[in-house]
Amino acid sequence: MHNLSDKNATKIIPLKKTYDIEGSKITLETGKLGLLINAAVTISDDNDNILFVTTGFKQEGLNEKADFFPLIVEWQEKFYATGKIGGNRFQRREGKPTDDATLTARIVDRPIRPMFPKGIVNDTQIIATVLSASGEKNLGFWGIVGASLGLTMAGTPFEGPVSGCRLVLTKSGEYIFNPTQEQENDAKLNLLTAGTLDAITMVEAGAFEVSDEEMVSALEKSHEIIKKICEAQNDFINDYKKLFGIPEVKVVYNKPDETLYEEVKQFLTEEKMEVLYNKAKKEFQSELDKLDVEVREYLVSKGCIIGDSESIVTGTCSVDEVKKIDESSVGALVYKRVKEIMRKNILKNDKRLDGRALDEVREVIGEVGLLPRTHGSALFQRGMTQALSITTLGGPDDVQTLDGMMPEDEKRYIHHYNFPPYSVGEVRMMRGVGRREIGHGALAERALIAVLPDESEFPYTIRVVSEITTCNGSSSMASVCGSTMSLMHAGVPIKNPVAGVAMGMIYDEETHEYKILSDIQAQEDFLGDMDFKVARTKNGITAMQLDVKIKGLKMDVFRKAFFQSQSAISYILDRMLSVIPKPNEKLSPYAPLIMTISVPVDKISPIIGKGGENVQRMEKEYGVKISIADDGVTTITALNQEGGEKVIAEIKAILWTPEVGYKGTGFVSKIIDGTGAIVEFKGKSGMIHISKLTYKRIEKVEDVVKVGDIVNFEIVEINLEKGRIGLKRELSEKELKELEEIKAKKDAELKSKHDALITKNETEQK
Repeated sequence: MHNLSDKNATKIIPLKKTYDIEGSKITLETGKLGLLINAAVTISDDNDNILFVTTGFKQEGLNEKADFFPLIVEWQEKFYATGKIGGNRFQRREGKPTDDATLTARIVDRPIRPMFPKGIVNDTQIIATVLSASGEKNLGFWGIVGASLGLTMAGTPFEGPVSGCRLVLTKSGEYIFNPTQEQENDAKLNLLTAGTLDAITMVEAGAFEVSDEEMVSALEKSHEIIKKICEAQNDFINDYKKLFGIPEVKVVYNKPDETLYEEVKQFLTEEKMEVLYNKAKKEFQSELDKLDVEVREYLVSKGCIIGDSESIVTGTCSVDEVKKIDESSVGALVYKRVKEIMRKNILKNDKRLDGRALDEVREVIGEVGLLPRTHGSALFQRGMTQALSITTLGGPDDVQTLDGMMPEDEKRYIHHYNFPPYSVGEVRMMRGVGRREIGHGALAERALIAVLPDESEFPYTIRVVSEITTCNGSSSMASVCGSTMSLMHAGVPIKNPVAGVAMGMIYDEETHEYKILSDIQAQEDFLGDMDFKVARTKNGITAMQLDVKIKGLKMDVFRKAFFQSQSAISYILDRMLSVIPKPNEKLSPYAPLIMTISVPVDKISPIIGKGGENVQRMEKEYGVKISIADDGVTTITALNQEGGEKVIAEIKAILWTPEVGYKGTGFVSKIIDGTGAIVEFKGKSGMIHISKLTYKRIEKVEDVVKVGDIVNFEIVEINLEKGRIGLKRELSEKELKELEEIKAKKDAELKSKHDALITKNETEQK
């Protein structure tokens, strides 16, 4: 918003319009918030979601020598948006961005970046802030729309509009636009796309083995919706122009000098650049450095000054006047020429840097079991790219709790990706995890989650870490392959092995000619126009990611890339399965054991004990972790079989229902003077009345039993109303012998009396 002051700021009438997009009411508004920044727009829907997006475009104090576009995108999730205090008890405010916020910022960044002209160096910042959220829907794709609107309203050289679209394909074959998170979780395909009126510029997808046809159809459906949102943007911008106008801004570029570039072209012929072909990564860089030096010497010989040098070598410069060239500009000129020739060789001659055919994959090798104390490990290597993937198994309590703006959730499968400097032969400071590492980890996680066993079948929490030890391109897909092998080595019964490959493309914007490259290496990624990652099983696609450097892709390119990726992944899968053909049947001896037992809901409380004392005691005594779900499913994570079995035995004892006539063993926990003894058994307690302690009358309970004694008993009475169990002590062998002696004595006395009586009767009769 421009030409504002304190006097007129309160008199602005905001522009507000509502559009119906596939049944969703979307409202765009500007002129209400963010009055000093170049542009600000609010996007809201009929589900109480409000997203505020600002666009800042710096025009002064720029780094005019920057060799990159300084675009910054931030995604802010505010606790208040969902009515949460959040944070921790020491700091009740938002901390660093969550992984989800970081991934969403990348989603907004990636489709808008290629829509700027090459060489622009104006600092540009997009800040998207969630002001209100129902917690039901993912708002990320609306951030793309807000950024596109703001960049256009601010007058930047942004070639929009660009719109985002989230679409799911249900298991019944239905498409749902702008789905709830529950619908996303239950979908067969979860697809996030961005594009213009003419083409697709970005794709993020997670799927449960969908076919190429299903994926292409979903992309086509997404693009239809994207067109509608782009048309809504155009309508809103037209009204904005009438009310506020579009300002003129100063755009600054850092582009190679075309006159000097002609000099470089004359010197750097195709023949000279043959030294760059069929070279290893370090050799390639070494040869490129030599060419850079030769170009510098050539330009100096033509009368140019490079850097701070004041000397001019005598010679004839083909330019009108002596040129003073910045050091970095020479490298840019060389890089531009190398890029031009290498792209031309691929387009015209099918000639790749390393001599491979366009659809050829680098040699693949693998190994499992490298790290003996881990639960699973594998090394996957494709060419010079290596991924060392390590699997760790844990219990239900090891799940990751996601505590962000949205309602608290949990992750049972966690995938982390690490890209240390040594992987590319560099020396630099190691700081925290970057956006790229978070993004690559999320992609690999998405690729593998579709083939993981159900929790009921395999109740472990699973964490996989992919360490990229060497990289020459496509490390994210190497991590997918290595992690599949690592999971199999760990004994995780995955449904199908997953492999991934990065597809590239060289595209001529004038002739529209293009070539698809399989398994791109690092230089092809830098020189090309597309990074298209596909992960799939033998049955279908599980994940996909697309980024482009041009203004978007047509559907025929997708179809060709899909088709070409099939043979590449088939080869990679064959190589992986030659190393480990199926998941190991046994877990690592160092992995925890998980046992489960189902507990009636009304029995959960006695198992937990007062204040959790019963569970805490068992965990400490047996070295286990006990997790009890609301439905009564109890999981015991133990370091060994014995500890787990003892816990299950205790739980079964607590669950046991006593019956009259049951005989068992317990210990005396308490003496009640003159009344009886309390006996503990199987998590229950009962009383042996003093009259049932032994066969004879006693005065004191302690005459027979003491606290701590082990006694055998029989249940003789159960009073459910009072919760009482009456017991009878079973006599010891000594007592039984005494009782038999007493009985024998009584029997003898009775017999004697009986015999005497008979004798008396006989005498009287005579």
